[in-house]
Amino acid sequence: MRKYLALILAALTGFAAAEAPKLSGGIDATTESIAPGFHNPKKDTGNIPTTFPFQPPLVPHSIRGLQVSKNVNHCLGCHAIEPSKTTGATRLPASHFMDRNGKVYENESPRRYFCLQCHVQQTDVNPIIQNKFESVRGYVENK
Repeated sequence: MRKYLALILAALTGFAAAEAPKLSGGIDATTESIAPGFHNPKKDTGNIPTTFPFQPPLVPHSIRGLQVSKNVNHCLGCHAIEPSKTTGATRLPASHFMDRNGKVYENESPRRYFCLQCHVQQTDVNPIIQNKFESVRGYVENK
């Protein structure tokens, strides 16, 4: 009985190893052509008020066609220091030029390079789950 059990477990282990995904290459082997889904982006709305303290500002314009990858960051074409003077776009704050230890960089900090991790575009869609969220800002102002 034990021999059969050991044989079955060995066979199952072999199948599991054959089905395991192969991880090789590292970050240079990853694809960058995956486009995000776009659903009814809001038109240029100007600055959108934040709803809680330390919330990253929301993107008030469409980001369709803008690429942010390890090789290219189209956001910096308008929001970097020099272009923002002529485009009128919000300039990157000083915090985006520092690392977590407070070291100041001449250019954008590597940890702040991928803008769309924190700053998100707003869309007109029905929420998947209804909620009763109330802005902390509105709550504080009404008290």
